[in-house]
Amino acid sequence: MYRIKTLNKISGVGLAELDRNRFVVDDGCANPDGILVRSAKMHDYPFASNLLAIARAGAGTNNIPIDRCSQSGIVVFNTPGANANAVKEEVIFAMLAASRRMFEANAWVREEAAGENDVTVTMEKAKSRFAGPEIQGKTLGIVGLGAIGAKVADAALALGMNVVGYDPFLSVPSALALDRHVQVVNQLEEVWKQADYITLHVPLNDATRDMVDADAIAQMKGNVRIINLARGGLVNTEAILAALNRGRVAVYVTDFPDNAVANAPGVIALPHLGASTPESEDNCAVMAAHELQDYLENGNIKNAVNLPNVTMEWSGQARLCVIHRNVPNTLAQITTVISAAGLNVENLANKSRKEYAYTLLDVDQKISEAVAEQIGAIEGVVRVRVMQH
Repeated sequence: MYRIKTLNKISGVGLAELDRNRFVVDDGCANPDGILVRSAKMHDYPFASNLLAIARAGAGTNNIPIDRCSQSGIVVFNTPGANANAVKEEVIFAMLAASRRMFEANAWVREEAAGENDVTVTMEKAKSRFAGPEIQGKTLGIVGLGAIGAKVADAALALGMNVVGYDPFLSVPSALALDRHVQVVNQLEEVWKQADYITLHVPLNDATRDMVDADAIAQMKGNVRIINLARGGLVNTEAILAALNRGRVAVYVTDFPDNAVANAPGVIALPHLGASTPESEDNCAVMAAHELQDYLENGNIKNAVNLPNVTMEWSGQARLCVIHRNVPNTLAQITTVISAAGLNVENLANKSRKEYAYTLLDVDQKISEAVAEQIGAIEGVVRVRVMQH
């Protein structure tokens, strides 16, 4: 039996994917083999030695200490694309709200009615103050053309917009999924210069932090509308507030407001609603549960953020799963131990990702504890698991 701890309320649709004959799932589980989490902060979370994996029911993993997990041999999964449609719909809403000033108009109507004014009389004179541009024919700049960015591009094209996109890490599958009418550029500056609307869909890391700063804004068109439903740190607070005050940026829509931004003129501040749909929560939970199950039961890795994707059909009596540093000669040392033990390799898969690598190895006989200990003693090996069929 595998023990799974939930740190947030996880959709029952996803939890139902875990067979209760093989998994014990609850929020009070002691010494879990796996953790399912959404937004709970885990940076100070103590990791027991038996914890094998953490699955985040969502795309961002800023709430998880990735480096500490890697050093401990804990695989961290996310669920890319599971909430893509929900975020796409919020982006379309954000563009329309930023253009047509719907929030301000609604607030005005409520205030008029509360003041006992006849809004059927006063609104005709007041409505011109809420006029805003149509999005048809305008250019949308998309930074990040993954699962969400591609869906946003399709929706914007269907609404009659021009789309220019930038993604230095655009994968082949993502590129093939893009509509041919999307103009993909090689320089981020081209997005800044061309776009009437800009939407961000990239992770927050050292390379992307404050990517929208004073220099970036200076390259943009006047009255640009910026949408950030990805991560708050992508947009520099001082720069965006200064640009709003100057009229350089017409509207800033953010799903990650802080106190400095929340009440600033020209800001539409939302409480992180991107994936807040029942469909999205179900999709993320189902994907996270499947990832966790496949790793715990088969050693397969798909959609990890700290290790390479490695999956392999069973083809032997036993399976060896090794997380190790990406250094020369490690794989040769592993196979040397296997050969010396008289085991025949039926199948093998090995891939690396930056500092770490992962090896799956199927053999024709059961693997003894002594062999596992020998492999674990190899310099650079972080974790060894043995599965027997």
